[in-house]
Amino acid sequence: MRIALAQLNPTVGDIAGNEARALETLEAARAAGAQLVAFPELYVTGYPPEDLLLKEHFLRDARAAVDRLARAAGDLVVVVGFPERDVDVYNAAAVLQGSELRGVYRKVYLPNYGVFDEQRYFQSGPGAGIVEIDGVRVGLTVCEDVWEPGPPLSEEALAGATVILNVSASPYHRGKGAERERMLVQRARDSLATVAFCALVGGQDELVFDGHSLVVDHEGNVLARAAQFEEELLVCDVDPEGPSAARLRDTRHRPAARRVQPAVDTLARVPAPPADGPAPPRRVAPLLSAEEEVYGALRLGLRDYVEKNGFTHVVLGLSGGIDSALVACVAVDALGPERVSVAVMPSPYSSAETQGDARALAANLGVQCLDLAIGPAMEAYDQILAPVFEGLEPDIAEENLQARIRGNLLMALSNKFGWLVLTTGNKSEMSVGYSTLYGDTAGGFAVIKDCPKTLVYALARHRNAGPDSPIPDSVLERAPSAELRPDQRDEDSLPPYEVLDPILAQYVELDAGREQLLAQGHAEADVDRVTRLVDLAEYKRRQAPPGIKISTRAFGRDRRMPITNRYRG
Repeated sequence: MRIALAQLNPTVGDIAGNEARALETLEAARAAGAQLVAFPELYVTGYPPEDLLLKEHFLRDARAAVDRLARAAGDLVVVVGFPERDVDVYNAAAVLQGSELRGVYRKVYLPNYGVFDEQRYFQSGPGAGIVEIDGVRVGLTVCEDVWEPGPPLSEEALAGATVILNVSASPYHRGKGAERERMLVQRARDSLATVAFCALVGGQDELVFDGHSLVVDHEGNVLARAAQFEEELLVCDVDPEGPSAARLRDTRHRPAARRVQPAVDTLARVPAPPADGPAPPRRVAPLLSAEEEVYGALRLGLRDYVEKNGFTHVVLGLSGGIDSALVACVAVDALGPERVSVAVMPSPYSSAETQGDARALAANLGVQCLDLAIGPAMEAYDQILAPVFEGLEPDIAEENLQARIRGNLLMALSNKFGWLVLTTGNKSEMSVGYSTLYGDTAGGFAVIKDCPKTLVYALARHRNAGPDSPIPDSVLERAPSAELRPDQRDEDSLPPYEVLDPILAQYVELDAGREQLLAQGHAEADVDRVTRLVDLAEYKRRQAPPGIKISTRAFGRDRRMPITNRYRG
């Protein structure tokens, strides 16, 4: 059986655009001699459509697109994800063949953890379902159905399915691709079935979908693998008789199969065109390194947020520090230098070294560099506030004014030219509130919002390992500083990032308590200080712009804590 997995990048709500892309892909699959063509979970509407699913006309439009795709499918067998409106709403996979909708599989397991909210919108499906294609039994599953060990996948295999197809929208976090691949290999071996996994790719608000579509045989061998973070039509020939022969030799599942077979629905029995032409070459894309993977997620997440929301240009403040340097590199790699502007906004506390590094980086990247000194604005603010602040020493209020002046300037550029402002704060800073509301948090998209400071350095070094090495070495070597007062260093206000980030990883991402953190060897003073800062900064995080999720517990969609909260520990 020749299977084509359409690893595509839909846009949420763009039903017509997603349909047009599917039609193009069907023709490419037909030209490749495919018999079975799969599109990802909820492909027709994009994922996640959230409260669009509460609109009856949206659901009708999605169904109309499925009917049109059925007419275009012709003799191909096509499986495509869509929201099915029946008595309730289901996260479904339509089976199209012969210009008709031949059957529908409804997702059984509806995730409601982390970034998922599917129980808000969908009813659970009844269970396992099989499509018979020229006598070959193919079990259908949707995303979470394959993550859960056991039914429906196991029941489909016991009912004779030798191929399991999973259509998926699986949000990315660091290491997710390898984790998912290990799981799919285990499912294939346990069920003695070929597993074909068709994944969504692309950015949607804070989420990134990495693709990494796969075909795994019944012995756990990877027959085909699509690249991460790229659209691709992955075509692979599979042998449905291989699992059947293995099951003849391994009879352990026969008693379970006798019990299960009558309970599994056959959703459709359909013919398929013959596999046309020679077998396609084996395509097994290489796995990415840890830094390549995260950098690819940031690049794709930014590009799609800009493109899908209709922006043509972005701007960011370039300080000469590591965070803005990394964001500038990601922006240029995602959009091209002609679509990126940077603003260098020195104050009297800005060192010549950092300003020189900022301008050097801008020149290395080939972006427009705007010089906007903020000294005069600082003086104007000081004069306005002098009567009110009389007799008080300068403190954090004056420091934050600098950040807010810079935020105002960037937003003025945004208003005047329609540019999207990128913020440059990292997860370490956001965790402990080391940021200025309406200052360095002012903007439309936070590229490295979910990247701890230590990861920022690793990603910057990874980017600099390329042939162009745009980031000056001094940026990588200099002690981090906000430069809002003379000789300021981040470590004046925070523990060193090598101490801070491991505590944050445990407290924010794993919900470790005080006693657990102390048992892991963290100093008591550091634990108490860091956890207190995290708890107090929730109100700032609520007002931060959206940003790309790359961890298992990103602020916003993942980690949801009350602002008014007296629990400590």
